[in-house]
Amino acid sequence: MSTIKNYFSLVKISHTIFSIPFAMIGFFLAIRENVENIDFIILFLVLLCVFFARNAAMGFNRYIDREFDQKNPRTALREIPNAIISPRSALLFVILNSVLFITATAFINPLCLILSPVALLVVLGYSFTKRFTYLSHVFLGLGLALAPIGAYLAVTGEFALLPLLFSFCVLFWVAGFDIIYALQDIEFDRDENLKSIPVTMGARNSLILSAFFHLIALSMLIAAGIIGPFNLVYWIGLVIFTVLITYQHLIVKPSDFSRVNLAFATLNGIASVLFACFVIADLYVNW
Repeated sequence: MSTIKNYFSLVKISHTIFSIPFAMIGFFLAIRENVENIDFIILFLVLLCVFFARNAAMGFNRYIDREFDQKNPRTALREIPNAIISPRSALLFVILNSVLFITATAFINPLCLILSPVALLVVLGYSFTKRFTYLSHVFLGLGLALAPIGAYLAVTGEFALLPLLFSFCVLFWVAGFDIIYALQDIEFDRDENLKSIPVTMGARNSLILSAFFHLIALSMLIAAGIIGPFNLVYWIGLVIFTVLITYQHLIVKPSDFSRVNLAFATLNGIASVLFACFVIADLYVNW
């Protein structure tokens, strides 16, 4: 049990809260538009895919960044630098979860199976981006943005505009709050020649760009609300989501990063869960 707990800590299993709610939006949107009944087997497989893909991505990130994590006082107590999990074990964990992810997609439909290596390439490739581009935050957002469209494809086997709008929302939402999170390591990243928007633009301009990204994310949700089969409940959820996203920009200052974790994990986690609940409720209210 303690070993499982260590691996869950390695991949920050609680942060799955960022991707699962939007995957559920994609899933139930597909159900609402294309089929009459919920296929609970497909729902279970979608949840497995999110779980396995995220485990692979986070485990690989910890494996690739282990030397940097050891040098950084903020991350030195993570499982690999602290010798709780060996690099070899972490890599085996990544391989296992990658295989399980592809296997799960094989039970969904042929398109998901064909696209599964592409999805893995995106979510694993993010770990290298800080070494060559300051747009690493956008790559992280792209990885999580696969959740709503991936869940939609699991049900329908085809692309559509509406789930893509939710995916674009996730891309810019995640990129925006990851910029805020990266403020904590601005000096370390600069010393180690790692790329990030805070290193490139400084704290103040980074917070401005983060807010701009979040405006784009909210505009995607407004567009989705206009063209989608939504009514009042959806818009109430969007207002709540907007308030929570806005609040994080009020509590993180260019000269004060002490509330970054509150902005990063707590507010964004609550925002995603509440918004998904309102969206799904709206779909069923208008069934």
